[in-house]
Amino acid sequence: MLPDRVIIDLEHRAVRPFTRKKEVRLSEMEDYFLDTDEVVRILSRGEDPLVYEYYEYSPSGSQGNLNLGLTTIYPGKVGREFYMTKGHYHEKDAAELYYCLRGHGVLLMQTTDGKVSFVHLEPGSVGYVPVGWGHRTINTGNEEFVFFFAYPSDAGHDYAIVKERGFAKIVVHENGRVEFVDNPRYKRA
Repeated sequence: MLPDRVIIDLEHRAVRPFTRKKEVRLSEMEDYFLDTDEVVRILSRGEDPLVYEYYEYSPSGSQGNLNLGLTTIYPGKVGREFYMTKGHYHEKDAAELYYCLRGHGVLLMQTTDGKVSFVHLEPGSVGYVPVGWGHRTINTGNEEFVFFFAYPSDAGHDYAIVKERGFAKIVVHENGRVEFVDNPRYKRA
């Protein structure tokens, strides 16, 4: 492997070069939002909005390398719950960082035993995810929430645990504010 240069293209919300681009639409997130009836209503109207997308540069899955990229979460809600990423835990002991470039959001983190923490992100702020914490990001603003991420290339991702159990808290718009409320569908380990 040779040294490389990666451009953060904020105008197009991408990194160049990239090895992976992924668009995540509402139809892929039906089980992640609390109000599944609202998801079904939206999809039954023939709509399938883009919730988030990311561009990732992964030079190698080898230990010691870093994956990096740019994620954009679009503004929107399902019921009162803000658009978010699916969320994941790392399969190996690995930290991750998120550097906010545009918009406002929240980095919601949780340990497997249910301890919850969150960090508000705004342009110029960095959210740090320690080893052992699952995490998801949520757009709590009215514009695109764009952030840079980096994590060890060999960290791996476990999305299944989040799909099966959820997070203990969800982030909603309530009484004109961003609120963190208990997730009634959360399943403790």
